[in-house]
Amino acid sequence: MSFYEEIAANRRMTFFLFLIFFIFLFVLGFIVSFIMESYIFIPIFGVIAIIYILISYYNSDKIVTAISGANLASEEKYKLLHNVVEEMAIAAGLPKPRVYVIEDTAINAFATGRNPETSVICVTTGCLTRLNRAQLTGVIAHEMSHIRNQDIKVMTMAAILVGLAVLLSDFLLRMFLWGGVSGRSDSKGGGVTVIFIVIGLILAVLTPIIAQVINLSISRKREYLADASAAQITRYPEGLASALEAIGNDKEVLEAANKATAHMYIANPLRGQKILLKSLFSTHPPIQDRIARLRQM
Repeated sequence: MSFYEEIAANRRMTFFLFLIFFIFLFVLGFIVSFIMESYIFIPIFGVIAIIYILISYYNSDKIVTAISGANLASEEKYKLLHNVVEEMAIAAGLPKPRVYVIEDTAINAFATGRNPETSVICVTTGCLTRLNRAQLTGVIAHEMSHIRNQDIKVMTMAAILVGLAVLLSDFLLRMFLWGGVSGRSDSKGGGVTVIFIVIGLILAVLTPIIAQVINLSISRKREYLADASAAQITRYPEGLASALEAIGNDKEVLEAANKATAHMYIANPLRGQKILLKSLFSTHPPIQDRIARLRQM
C-alpha cells in the first residue's frame, strides 16, 4: 500500500467511525426524549459538553505543556531540533510550530495546539540524544502531520461526542434510579414504551464504554494517518519506522506521562500497563504493526 492509499483509507475509516458515533448518539437522545416526552434536554447536555471541551481546546497548548513539564527550547541550545522542525514545516507547507523540550531520557514526542498558528511540537531529550537525524526527522514529520491533518480538532470533536454520550447516559441512569420513567410507563402502558425503557437502561450502562471504544478507535486511526502522512512529507518511511523501533525497544519510563495526555504522544508512554482487551482500549496501534505498514510503503 502506498502512503496515498494509506492516507485515503484512514480518512475513510475516521469518517465511518464518526458516522457510527452520531447514529449511536441519535438513538440514545431519541430514547431520552421519548421517555421524558421532551426534547429540551438534548441541547442542554450538548451545550454543557461543548463549553467544557472548548475551554480545554482553546487552552490545549498551555495546559498540555504545563502538565508535561515541558520548557521552550532555545534555538542556541537546540539548533539541530529547530532546523529539523523548520525543514518539516516547510515540507508540510505550515508555519513553524513553537518548539518545546521535556527533560527526560525516554524517547517520545507530541504535538498540540488548536491550529497551525498556535501549534506546538514537543520532544523529550531522549529523542535528541538517542535518535539519529533521519529518525528524529521521522518523529517530527509524524507530529507535523498531526498538525496538518487537524487531528487536534478531530479529537476535540470526538471528546465532545464522548462527553455528550456520558452526560446522556448519566441522566438516563438517574432517571431509572429516581423512578423518573414510571409516569411515562404507566400513562402509555404499551409494549413499545417498555421496550424503549429496557433499551434505554441497557444503553445507559453501556454508553460510556461504547463511546470510549469508538473514541480510542478514532485515535488509533489518526496515528496510522500521521505515520502515512509523515512518509509522504519525508519520502523516507524507514526514518520513522526505525524511530518507532527504537521507541518500542525503549525501557525508559516517561515520568511526566499520565492518562490524560498519553494519547497525544507518538507512542503510548505508560509502560507496563496491563489493559483488558488491549486492542480495543489502547490509545495507540501496536508499534510493530505501524512499523510493518511503513516498511511496506
